[in-house]
Amino acid sequence: MKLATLKDGSRDGQLLVVSRDLKTACIADGMAPTLQRALDDWNFMAPQLDELYARLNGGRAANSFDFDASKCMAPLPRAFQWADGSSYVNHVELVRKARSADMPDSFWHDPLMYQGGSDDFIGPQDDIVMASEEWGIDFESEIAVITGDVPMGVKVQNAAEHIRLLMLVNDVSLRNLIPAELAKGFGFFQSKPASSFSPVAVTPDELGDAWKEGKVHLPLRSSLNNMLVGQPNAGVDMVFSFPQLITHLCKTRNARAGTIVGSGTVSNKDAAKGYSCIAEKRALEMIAVGEPVTPYMKFGDSIKIEMLDKNGKSIFGAIEQSVVEQHG
Repeated sequence: MKLATLKDGSRDGQLLVVSRDLKTACIADGMAPTLQRALDDWNFMAPQLDELYARLNGGRAANSFDFDASKCMAPLPRAFQWADGSSYVNHVELVRKARSADMPDSFWHDPLMYQGGSDDFIGPQDDIVMASEEWGIDFESEIAVITGDVPMGVKVQNAAEHIRLLMLVNDVSLRNLIPAELAKGFGFFQSKPASSFSPVAVTPDELGDAWKEGKVHLPLRSSLNNMLVGQPNAGVDMVFSFPQLITHLCKTRNARAGTIVGSGTVSNKDAAKGYSCIAEKRALEMIAVGEPVTPYMKFGDSIKIEMLDKNGKSIFGAIEQSVVEQHG
């Protein structure tokens, strides 16, 4: 099943059921007005939405219309929680190596995770609005899951059953603000502006055999200014699976329906697979030649993030954004 949120002038938009080929959609009339409402009562709502999904794919849905990703908000325009992990330890290792910093052994068996702002996500084709290029504007291509209610202390072997949906993420980072923030010892804040998500969130079964061991075993493609710069496989070198991240999150707390858990920047040890953020490319340049060469994003630059199935079809739709200057 594939779900999206239509812009309708409200904070939370209107829930859409989207066809598998991403060509048509239907408003979930009489079922759930928003995705959060569906998540709150998933066991009751999901079968109804799935039945509409079947009709839509079969060309039998009344009042269907052409799907337009530009008219979508993030699947969850605001969420009760956004917790982003760092499952691809290769990414962390490269960034630390570039600044001659040792990496603690604990990073390989105890996930890194921060709690980001979740009250103001931006849509898949909304501009990335920034006041200054000097902040070091960077994209970060990731995968995220949306959970149902997860109890505190959930075991890894039970955590996967609480995963409702998956989607793609652009976790925008302001690299030049990060060092001063981390030096305070209190984590990210101003350096992590609003994140954006793919037009569509999908249930795990939509991924077929690419979804196994709590990981998505497909390449995640990032194109900067219409040039492919990375396509690392999201199932390779992912040290912590999504069930492991959820277990980490819920060690001391419950997670409520609508919690979003991110994978962190997708990264492979094989440098030929390219990169999912500019910081990683700059780190490789630092290691190789002693200084970074690739600049961070400037006003007018664009980023596209997409995942294709084994037949070359888009699964989630694409995140397609431009960086623009804030005025006023």
